[in-house]
Amino acid sequence: MQTVMQQAPWYRHRWPWFIMLGPVAVMLATLVTVLLAIRQPDAMVVDDYYKQGKAINQDLRRDRMASALRLQFDARYDGGRLAGRLTSFGRPMAVAFRIHLAHPTQPAKDLVLDAFPDGQGDFAVRIASLEMTHWQVVIEDDARQWRLARSWSPGRDARLAIGADVTP
Repeated sequence: MQTVMQQAPWYRHRWPWFIMLGPVAVMLATLVTVLLAIRQPDAMVVDDYYKQGKAINQDLRRDRMASALRLQFDARYDGGRLAGRLTSFGRPMAVAFRIHLAHPTQPAKDLVLDAFPDGQGDFAVRIASLEMTHWQVVIEDDARQWRLARSWSPGRDARLAIGADVTP
């Protein structure tokens, strides 16, 4: 006499589900990666490399002008306020200038601050909220004749000092 064993259907066993868990996890991770790539395009890629190269030459000319003027920028960030002085040949400059703070990864968080020094050359600008990250700082005049540039981490050092390289 033979006994017929009743087998449960495949979906009632745990091992087929366990084996399928890996490929399903990979498909979900792929879907999440594709969605992230579509929604947040890479902002670090430059579309026109030739224009970037020409802009670098312009920036070098402006750096040489800052060196010729012996520009020095010294400021301190203190709780929502950046205050300091811009000097040329050791004397304070009382002309308006711009401070560009470029966020390292998110261009939407870049800041442009207009500084208007008083008669003694001191300025103060309000910054609503400054993220404690590694900023790229560019200081330039309104006519874009000169510039000072440097990276700055306000979380490490509240002081921002930039001096033009003096070439003989």
